[in-house]
This record gives sequence, C-alpha cells and structure tokens, in this order.
Amino acid sequence: MKIKSYAEGHWVEGEGDGSPVFNAINGELIGNVTSKGLDFKGMHEYARKVGGPNLRKMTFHERGRMMKELALYLTSKKAKFYEISKATGATKTDSWIDIDGGINTVFTFASKARRELPDAPYYLEGNPEMLSKSGSFIGHHIVVPLEGVGVQINAFNFPCWGMLEKLAPTLIAGVPSIVKPASLTCYLTQAMVEEIVASGILPEGAIQLICGSSGDLLDHLDGQDVVTFTGSATTGRMLKSKENIVNNAVRFNMEADSLNFAMLGADAAPESEEFNLFVKEVVREMTVKAGQKCTAIRRIIVPEALVEPVIDAINLRLHRTKIGDPSIEGVRMGPLAGREQVEEVTSRVNELMQSCKIVSAGRDKVELLGGDFETGAFFPATLLYCEDPLTNFEPHNIEAFGPVSTVMPYKNNAEAIELAKLGQGSLVGSVFTADNDFAKEIFLGTASHHGRIMLINAESAAESTGHGSPMPHLVHGGPGRAGGGEELGGIRAVLHYMQRTAIQGSPTTISHIAGQYIRGAKRTEDLIHPFRKYFEELKIGESLQTHRRTITEADIVNFANISGDNFYAHTDITSLEGTLFKERVAHGYFIIAAAAGLFVDPKKGPVLANYGIEELRFMEPVYANDTIYVNLTVKEKIWKEEKPDQPKNGIVKWDVEVLNQRDEPVCEATILTLVARKD
Repeated sequence: MKIKSYAEGHWVEGEGDGSPVFNAINGELIGNVTSKGLDFKGMHEYARKVGGPNLRKMTFHERGRMMKELALYLTSKKAKFYEISKATGATKTDSWIDIDGGINTVFTFASKARRELPDAPYYLEGNPEMLSKSGSFIGHHIVVPLEGVGVQINAFNFPCWGMLEKLAPTLIAGVPSIVKPASLTCYLTQAMVEEIVASGILPEGAIQLICGSSGDLLDHLDGQDVVTFTGSATTGRMLKSKENIVNNAVRFNMEADSLNFAMLGADAAPESEEFNLFVKEVVREMTVKAGQKCTAIRRIIVPEALVEPVIDAINLRLHRTKIGDPSIEGVRMGPLAGREQVEEVTSRVNELMQSCKIVSAGRDKVELLGGDFETGAFFPATLLYCEDPLTNFEPHNIEAFGPVSTVMPYKNNAEAIELAKLGQGSLVGSVFTADNDFAKEIFLGTASHHGRIMLINAESAAESTGHGSPMPHLVHGGPGRAGGGEELGGIRAVLHYMQRTAIQGSPTTISHIAGQYIRGAKRTEDLIHPFRKYFEELKIGESLQTHRRTITEADIVNFANISGDNFYAHTDITSLEGTLFKERVAHGYFIIAAAAGLFVDPKKGPVLANYGIEELRFMEPVYANDTIYVNLTVKEKIWKEEKPDQPKNGIVKWDVEVLNQRDEPVCEATILTLVARKD
C-alpha cells in the first residue's frame, strides 16, 4: 500500500516502490512512502495562486472561526487517530499529548485570533509615532500577511501536534501551508490531513501534504515564503544553509532537539514534596513517548549529597513502569518509532558511556508486555551517571533520543548554573525547589540559554502543565543548540508569517487604510446620535461632540460619599501643600463617569450593554468650577459570534477624549459597548 500525498487539490500516489514503513510494536509493514513524481514547483504555485488569495480575503476573526470549526471536527474523529497512533508505539497518554494536544492548540489559536486581533485581514501594531509638531504627519506599523507559503518540515515524534501547532498560526495569518511530516510516522499525519480535506472547512489551496522526500521544493521558495523546521540540529543547519534559502532571505524557523535539564534544589531533601515531584517528573519525561521528545529531560542536575537518593528513587519508579504493546492494559511505555531509532539510541548510549556509567537495569532485565525486542522497536529506560560533569562533556554534547537521561552532581549554586548552561542552548529547563531565592538565582543565571524555564514547588505542582509540555500561549524554542527559533507564543506565532511594514502619512489616511480610528484623524458627525445606530450603520471615525458640564464642589463631595473614596486630595484642602494639586481635585473615576453621562443616549436602542474599558488615563486634574466635554468617536468594530437566547450583536470600541474649558485633554479611554446587529 502506498501512503498518498495531497497536492494541488488531489490525492496523489508517488511513483516507484518507495521506502517501507513498519509498525513499531511488531515490525509489520504499514505501507510504502514515496513522493517521486510530485510537481513541487506546481505545489508551490498552487498554494500561492489559489490558497493564498482565498485565505487573505478573510479577516482574522473569520479565520479564527474557521479554525475553531476545524478543531471541533477533528475532535469528532479522534477515535480514528488514536487507533492509528498505536502503530507509532504511542500509549494512550502519548496519543493524548499528540492528538488532543494538537487539537487543543488549534482551539487556543482560534480563540486568540478572535480576542486579540481585529476583525480585518491585517492590523495596526502598537501606537502611532508623532513625526511632526502638529500631528498631521505620523508613523505607524501595519502587519499584513505574506504572499507566500508556509512550508513545515516536521519530526517523527509528534505526527499530529507537530503539524497542527504550525498549521493554526499559519492559516490564521492568511498563509497556506505545505506539510512535510517525517516518513517514519507520516501515515498518522496523512490520516488527519485526509479528514481535514474531507471536512471541506478549509478553502481550496490552504493545505497540501508531502509524504516522502520534499524533493526540490525548497529551491522554489523566495522571501515571501516561510520554512518552519523541527528535528535534528544537523538536518536543520543543512536545510537552512541551502543556497536558495540564503540568497532569497527565506524566513527559516528552526526548533531542534536539545539537552534539556531538570534541577533539584539543595533544600529538597528526600522526604520533601519537591524531591518527590522532581523524581516523578524525571521518570515521566524519560518514559512518555519513550523519551522521544525534543523537550525531554536529558540532564538531571542534583546536589552532590542527594545523588544516591535520587538514583534510587528514579530506579524504583522505572522498575514499576511496564513496557510493551500500548494496547495492553498497564503498559506505560511503548517502543521507539522504528528499528532505526533503536540503532541510533544504542549508538548514542555507547558514546555517552565514555564518561558515564549505567545505573539502571539493562535490556536483559526488561520484561515486555506484548511486542518483541527483535521485530519491534523497544528500548529499555536507561539511567546514566556522570561523576564529573564539569570536565566530561559527553552528556552536554550527545543526545540519545529515547528513554535515556544522565544524573550529574553539583557542589554549589554556581556549579549548578554552569552545568545548566553547558547544554549550549536548550528548549526548556526545570527547577524543583521551595527556596525562592535559589529559584531566582538559577533562573537569572540560566535564562539566557533557555527558551522556557519551569519553576516547581508544592504550591504550583497541582496545576503545573509539566516540563515537557509546550503551551500555545508561550514561546517554544531556544537559543544555540535548540535552533535559535521560536514557535507558539500566542499571537507571536501568527506574526512569524506576516510582514510588519512602517507606514507614514496623515492620521486620516492611515485610519482609512487600517480601518481603525487614530486620534487626530478627521471625524464625521451625524444628526443621529451614534447610540441610536445599529452595528452595521456605524462608521469608523463617526463622532459626537457632547454638551458641557461644570464640575462643582458638591459633585466631588457626593462622589466621595457614594464611592467611599476619601483620598485626601478630594476631601482635605488643608493637606495639599507640596502635592501635585492646587485645590480640591475631582476623582478620576467621577470624571469618566461624568463623561459617560454626557455621551450616553438614555433611551432604549441598539446599544445593549457596556462591555468594558481599556487604556484609561488621566492627564490633567479637574477642579471645582472646571467645565468638561467629550469627543466620542467610533474607533473599531468587531463582529461577535452569536449566542443562544441573545440578540445578534457586535463590539464597538469608542475613543473617548474628555477635555476641559481650555480644550486640554484631561482624560482618555477606549470604551467598549455591545451593539445590536440588524441581520
């Protein structure tokens, strides 16, 4: 059976025999993989000419809703993916990390797109820069989708998550994706892409799949394309240095396997909760996915006095870990992904033993629950010990990509920091301690060499997401050996597929282009109060200048009584000497409340509710007998998803500028309201 690719809108069977792919448990043939005969140039052009335009005509919110629908659809198909995942050697927990973890990442990005990005195909980033004295000429940054392709080259260990964590931000950015999974487990990726295509949720050209070699695809890329690579540092450097990638300055994000650490604080005695948490996490990272994780703990850094208790405790847990066929009840660790991985890990362990010794049971003492050592890809959990890790560098340079980790001692905090940094750049490090001073010293001493550091004690452990779990909200990547790239990190990941462009012009012109009111732009007024208009009827820049109100001493006193805010500046004029204020000052919150009283239309109408307030600032004091008025302007509109038993509505952001009788701004804010839609 051939494992097909999906190219230019069709499922394609590669030419020739291809390379065989085997079941990791029993060595049975699953199928043959080949991409020979695929038109890689045609795939690139198809993505650019069909997929790109289809995605770019959608807004961020439309793309977000699309990805939410896709995540819901994939959730309904999970049983199929779990069954196929067994052949990769994955236990149910392993599959949950890969399948559910990937789908939940899509859910997260779908939500962030709708909450943190505008309902537009591009957006204004940051604040305007004043480039002229009067403000008639300003600068800003607008972020727009690249007009290329996101090419993702993934590792074998996470066939689903590896694809989805890249696919979600790529499509939300408005860029189509070509997915190239590792051949060893590509059959699971193919099954998921098959369902994605069958769902019809994504527009034509949004996704293509290459099972097999990527051929000459990278030779057709240019500066509008993005390559995101996950895998070995050697392969990543080779691809990143390709002539076409360098000459065309193709964006290349590399996330490579690294020698991550877990560190135990000297305060964590064997009877402490932190000690037990540390041992549990180390064993989990050694055995989940059979240690085949780019975030797995490879270096176990412990106080010199605790080496023996740590080794004993880890071995006790490893001895209880049942290895075998993941479909058998009680099995907690499956095989590696393939026989070639067994050979690779065996070779790396032999290299590590130049300066380390094995302190755990070997292969001959492991009893399998199902599966076979000869035909399957099983490898025993292997714990090593390096007595002098400051002069022996093998455990800091050599990674056995399997259930293998090395214990190494430290004498003091400085040594602990040095050992952590000898990994030369890692994805993640973990510190287990109840001593916050120790945690601070280790974090500040090692953060420059790590993409993420997890600090665990008894207080945080119950809800901790774990050492080896990259979260879609936080960056995943690291410097040096880890590749120097970043994935995930919320909207940061979306920006990787977009171009930030500086724009200069008048506030009116930039507001028109961006679809968002910028203070200083021309405003329009209507005889109809804006609160009498439906969501669709309101226009960006539509404004209302209110009547005026004079603030009295009675207002200030009454607000103090009602709110209970009796701060001296509002109530005791004898205490003002040496302060910012010349006389009794009005409460800031009274000023914004009084402003609402000026611009709100009291009758029942399309405005349904106050939704919030953002960017509230008070610039100048307001005293008794000062007069204020408000400029209220439609700043931004956000279409809101329908909810049962609620009227259809959208969010309108209003720019609120409160001025005094000298036309000086005294208060600024962005007010959000829910406004009914007509449709």
